[in-house]
Amino acid sequence: MPIYNKTQHTVLAHKAFVANNFLKRFIGLLGRKRLDADEALIIPQCQAIHMFFMRFPIDVVFVDRKHHVVGLVHKINPFCMSPFFWKAYFSIELPAGTIEKTKTARGDVLDFELV
Repeated sequence: MPIYNKTQHTVLAHKAFVANNFLKRFIGLLGRKRLDADEALIIPQCQAIHMFFMRFPIDVVFVDRKHHVVGLVHKINPFCMSPFFWKAYFSIELPAGTIEKTKTARGDVLDFELV
């Protein structure tokens, strides 16, 4: 499933996966060596993330229930934690540099469906 930024008219990812159960949320991106340029991981009910035991930096976009961007974290490194975004409902984990490349900003509206 793609993630499209309706405000900027850009594609954040062509292949998004949803961590929609305990095991998928627990594993997340652990064990992966990278996140491909067209991939993303959507985590519902997530207002902050940690990078414990990760191998590579990522960008994270936090969106509310209406898919408005409420927080951005650029190139968060392994073993770090993101800020807490109270208004967030989803976190979207993307390859590092995606936020800058797609010009995604707070207030933008994203289009994606949870499958």
